[in-house]
Amino acid sequence: MANSTVEPISDPDKRKTIKKGYWLIIGLVIAVILFVFVGLPIINARKQAALAASFQLATIARGSLTATVGATGTVHAEQTAILTWQSSGTVGMVNLQTGDRVKAGDVLATLAQTSLSQNLVLAQSDLVTAQHNLDNLLNSSTASAQAQLNLVNAQKSFDSATATLNSMQAKQHGGTSADIKNAQAHLTMAQNTYDQAQSMYNTVQDRADTDILKAQAYTALYNAKQSLISAQNNYNYFVLIPSGSDLDMARAKLALAQGQLADAKREWTRLENGPDPNDVAAAQARVDAAQANVNLSRLIAPLSGTVTEADPLVGDQVSPGINGFRIDNLSHLLVDVQVSEVDINSVQLNQPVAITFDAVPGKEYQGKVTSVASVGSSVQGVVNFTVTVQLDNVDAEVKPGMTAAVTITVKQLDSVILVPNRAVRLVNNQRVVYVLRNGQTTEIPITLGATADTFSEVASGDLKEGDQVILNPPTNFTGTGGGGLFGGGG
Repeated sequence: MANSTVEPISDPDKRKTIKKGYWLIIGLVIAVILFVFVGLPIINARKQAALAASFQLATIARGSLTATVGATGTVHAEQTAILTWQSSGTVGMVNLQTGDRVKAGDVLATLAQTSLSQNLVLAQSDLVTAQHNLDNLLNSSTASAQAQLNLVNAQKSFDSATATLNSMQAKQHGGTSADIKNAQAHLTMAQNTYDQAQSMYNTVQDRADTDILKAQAYTALYNAKQSLISAQNNYNYFVLIPSGSDLDMARAKLALAQGQLADAKREWTRLENGPDPNDVAAAQARVDAAQANVNLSRLIAPLSGTVTEADPLVGDQVSPGINGFRIDNLSHLLVDVQVSEVDINSVQLNQPVAITFDAVPGKEYQGKVTSVASVGSSVQGVVNFTVTVQLDNVDAEVKPGMTAAVTITVKQLDSVILVPNRAVRLVNNQRVVYVLRNGQTTEIPITLGATADTFSEVASGDLKEGDQVILNPPTNFTGTGGGGLFGGGG
């Protein structure tokens, strides 16, 4: 193995060259250190300031937020009726034209009687008869008086049949000889008295009914006859024993009289306080049926409103199904709009609504929500719910069929932290904003509450009043919880 030695540098120039190299290296090291610790921060700060100057910033503050849901729809009347002819014929009379106000029940037009079928012509007669019968039922007392008389007569028949059966049943026991002899004596005297009274009446029966002697004779004859009948019945009670068939007949007559009395009592109970409601209902039904037939030749307004279409003219030939009139209740105008399933749960009854029309420029109408559908409908995969809005300050410029732009105020918030919608980004399914704090950008996760067109409510998140939020952060910025856009934190 060879040995080597280092010889000292004896050349002064060469030593100077090496020394200069050392100082050059030291200078470069110092320059690098100065650049890293002094120059680079300055450069970064200048770069940061330049980029920061390119940001659009907004100051976070508290304020009021009006959350709305917008939609469009078509104006329609609260009630609409299209009247069509129900029978064939010639128009004989037209009472109203477009623009006229009508009340429910008004006759708008009729067909000429001579052009109608026989059944429709006779319907007028049927109506008169049915109405007459109803009026009699409601206003006449004849039915109740007759029911009362029938009840009295039925009671008499029942009492007589009861007495007859009781008498027959008692006679089956007969009587003593003394009873029979006494009854025979009373019968003989009653017969004698009756014969004398009859003879006396025969002598004066040709006189006037106002003659006092005739009146006295008639009274005596009547009383004598009643006494004779009573004496005869009393005698028969003891001497006559009815047969089985006679008893059966008496029982049958009593049963019949009892049934007739029950019927008479029910009829009287039904009519004693006026006509039976069921009879009135039946009579009214006959009137209504006749009226319905008569109305087949008429067009009658089913509701109050304004005539918006009037087609018939006198002399027109019409047939069933031909349109005659259209009536709209223009005092209450509505707009039906379709609201997305995303927004429907924020829409409630009576929420205020602003309505505008292209046909009425520069004018805003007010209204309120009157109906919210409970079931949605799907069209091409999009689910919407029908919401009905009523206009409150309607005027003549708003007409059914116009397209309306509807803005529903679903929530009004005061003194809440608001963030511009432009500043909100979605990162990994989390809504974030970027805030400039102390020259550094910070990503702040937030949760939004109510949302309007330009601002949203900050429901949660480390976002405070006075924060400078970036409206136009770079699309490639990912940021960290405390990092900066320009380094210093990754």
